[in-house]
Amino acid sequence: MQNKTEHFQTIVIGGGQSGLAVGYYLAQLGLPFVILDAEKRVGDVWRNRWDSLKLFTPAGLCGLPGMPFSADKHSFPTKNEMGDYLESFANYFNLPVQNETRVDHLSRKGSRYVIAAGDRRFEAEHVVVAMSRYQRPVIPALARSLAPEITQLHSLDYRRPSQLRQGGVLIVGAGNSGADIALDVARSHRTCLSGRDTGHLPFRIGSFASRHFLQPFVLRFLFHRVLTVDTPMGRKARSRILSKGGPLIRVKPKDLTSAGVERVARVVGVKSGLPELADGRVLDVANVIWCTGFNAGFSWIKLPVFGEYGMPFQRRGAVDDEPGLYFVGLPFIYAFSSAMIHGVGRDAKRIADTIAQRTQTVRPSSVPSLEFEGVNILDGGSAAALRANR
Repeated sequence: MQNKTEHFQTIVIGGGQSGLAVGYYLAQLGLPFVILDAEKRVGDVWRNRWDSLKLFTPAGLCGLPGMPFSADKHSFPTKNEMGDYLESFANYFNLPVQNETRVDHLSRKGSRYVIAAGDRRFEAEHVVVAMSRYQRPVIPALARSLAPEITQLHSLDYRRPSQLRQGGVLIVGAGNSGADIALDVARSHRTCLSGRDTGHLPFRIGSFASRHFLQPFVLRFLFHRVLTVDTPMGRKARSRILSKGGPLIRVKPKDLTSAGVERVARVVGVKSGLPELADGRVLDVANVIWCTGFNAGFSWIKLPVFGEYGMPFQRRGAVDDEPGLYFVGLPFIYAFSSAMIHGVGRDAKRIADTIAQRTQTVRPSSVPSLEFEGVNILDGGSAAALRANR
């Protein structure tokens, strides 16, 4: 017997920061919607990462629209603190999140979109895909030729050094994840790091210079207003970021050296079950951690909407050839900051406004009041006032 189809005006796929931001604005406009999220709890997309992970964005820029992050604005939240914040955000604004609902298939039937999630079926006029492009881990084919006794993990599955066997560790991929994990592992294991030099920021992100340059200029101005698809500089940066990735944010090369991490040539093959490097060296290691990135993982979207780098054809998040389909949370939906926590709100608002214009069913806001004793949270009021207003 076929399960009954569930109908919604708008379905948001993904309950991370992007999906919650879209949900906030849809609720503010009084529009009916549901958020489908694969995780057990809101925020697990952050909790289920390696234990030592901290955000690169200071807490002052980690808040979503309507709710500031309750921490010193110059501190860098842990992954669990970020996960708990997202859960609190969803609960405070009573956003309709359905957890443990993993979407398997998205297609179109006439004027409506059809979504399959396990044994459930949904239809909607509007679908917002609110997911990053880091969904499916990329592992080189040569990994299958490594000796079976070598422990292999992708950065997606790495949590802590205790997962590893005694003996050396090779980390493949020298971007931010690879560098962070190398420092974590090097405390207990001989560690080698393979991968090209991606460059690095010339200052510490927690330093005085960072507070007065990184936060106000780089994050708020450069990433949010200058590096956009509307500027030549932004379009050039978009091509580089999507194809090659960005520089190291927190870790410096000298940090790796001080921790005893050895930089080695790139991995080109396997010899006698061990990783072989471009310089002919064969590494006798017991563990390999693949920090080799992800692909977008959008194969479940059965619509011809993707182009270069696996990115959708879209303008400010709306797909021209598929009216009613939207994307948020991807790099350069509009700006460099589109995939960053402080940047998703602008894109989310634009998408919610577009849905409202297309449905013409705007009703008064159903979002809880954001005023408490004259303090307006949207205008920078304190987290204490927000909590007191609950």
